[in-house]
Amino acid sequence: MKSQSQGSPRYALSFTSGALLSREAAIAAPLFLELRDWGAVREQLRSENLLQARTSSSALRLSREVTQRLAVLTDRELEILSDSSPGERGHLLWLAACRHYSFIGDFGEDVVRERFLLLTPVLTHGDFDSFVNEKTLWHPELAELKDSTMQKLRSTVFRMLTEAGLLVNGEIMHATLSGRVADALDSRTPSDIRFFPTRSHKEDIT
Repeated sequence: MKSQSQGSPRYALSFTSGALLSREAAIAAPLFLELRDWGAVREQLRSENLLQARTSSSALRLSREVTQRLAVLTDRELEILSDSSPGERGHLLWLAACRHYSFIGDFGEDVVRERFLLLTPVLTHGDFDSFVNEKTLWHPELAELKDSTMQKLRSTVFRMLTEAGLLVNGEIMHATLSGRVADALDSRTPSDIRFFPTRSHKEDIT
């Protein structure tokens, strides 16, 4: 687990739209590789309603959210995403959520991966609530959350894990990363494999 100190940056918690956004990412990623400009991608997604949103406000919100998340991926990761298997796509979009939202990244590292490594792979709502309570010491903004907001955040994170193939019926699944995804994650220091329930990426790659 990571150590923290007082004065940590506030958690961004605006991730309750659409969970992993797999369908939206499959549209936005190739568009970026063509345009090489996230602002242009966001505008085209919105103006042409490429995400098939029901309202203009939904189109704006979804286009902003998917581009913000994908913008934290490298060009190599976006290339993989644009030509990915379902498993790779789920892993890369979980990665994007963890990088863009440090709250999700901390939960992935401190709770999901740690429980997997400790051979206690059952993940409950209580584990999420305990994580939030522990983080409140460094992130007092969490204490301000309404119960309804807390439930929505929890539901979204669990849905993300499920869509990424990392959680099935409340049990944390071993993340079998493809070689190219593992290499991309491991190219960072510290390795972004820390966000995934794995033992050793050398054992887990396929």
